[in-house]
This record gives sequence, structure tokens and C-alpha cells, in this order.
Amino acid sequence: MSGAGGAVALTGLRKLLARSGLVGTTAPEQVVERLRELGLLDGLSPEARRALTVGVHLAYGVGMGAAFGLLLRRERGGPAEEAAAGSALGILSWGAGWSSWLPLAGVHLPPWKQRTPKVLLPVLDHAFFGAVWGITYRLLRRD
Repeated sequence: MSGAGGAVALTGLRKLLARSGLVGTTAPEQVVERLRELGLLDGLSPEARRALTVGVHLAYGVGMGAAFGLLLRRERGGPAEEAAAGSALGILSWGAGWSSWLPLAGVHLPPWKQRTPKVLLPVLDHAFFGAVWGITYRLLRRD
């Protein structure tokens, strides 16, 4: 549940960043585009590809949220403490994905080979996702 909340909040942040011209395509969009390039989505309409992108985004958020829940300390802290821990886990997940499976899948270059300051945006995205996840996780946990 916390992962879905973080993913939805991240979608809102991404829409704001897109309006300002800072964000082009997102990682889920890049993954779905790569699947299309490989011919794995032949016959899917643009609407179906958009729905798949949303599904990929939510599945990733829920999966990462579940993993974070397993990694987080057992004592509950205050909102700032939970947001900080969640942000750290979000940045950790960014590092794992953007330096390994995304480049290996041909989605994009690893961050150290990219030549744009926009490479920092996914780091901020993942920190934001993690902070929202941490606060939501704290609110939903029953101790």
C-alpha cells in the first residue's frame, strides 16, 4: 500500500516536472518503449501501451515498497525520521536499477555515462518516492 502511495505521489511530481520542461520520458515509459522496440508489444494500441506503462510504474512502486518494508528497522520513528529512512532506501533503489538492470536491458546508459544534469532527476524522484513511502508506511503500521 505504501509503495502504491509513493508511486502515485511520484506520478504527480513527474507531471509537475514535465510541465516545467525538466522531464522527458520516465523510466517506465523507457522500459515499455524498449519492449516495443524488441517486438514484444506488437499489436498493442497506444492506449494499451499507456496502460501497460501505468501498470509497470505501479508494480515497481509496490514491489519496491514491499522490499523497503522488509528492510526498514522495526522501531517506528517520527515522520521526519521515517521520511529520511525512506529517502535513503529510494536512492538505494535508484542506484541498483539505474546502474544494473536498466542499462543491461538497453533502456538507457548508466548514470556515469550520461552527459546531462538531468541524470539527477531520477535520484530526486526516488528520494521523493522513498520519503512518501516512509511517511505512508509509518501511518499505516500498527505497533
